[in-house]
Amino acid sequence: MPRYEYRCRTCGDTFELNRPMAESAAPAACPVGHDDTVKLLSTVAVGGSASAPRSAGGGGGCCGGGCCG
Repeated sequence: MPRYEYRCRTCGDTFELNRPMAESAAPAACPVGHDDTVKLLSTVAVGGSASAPRSAGGGGGCCGGGCCG
């Protein structure tokens, strides 16, 4: 179940709730009981790997893979 982050406009508390996606926009009371809250935008971490860009030199090393000698 997705976790959503909210902030209470009354007390400034930030809190998280686990809710179905269908209820993500539904009102959420803060843990203290205030009803004036807003859902925060958050980033999502997605698994996988990113590779570093490869150099145009093709070989690596100090002189593009050739012998430095």
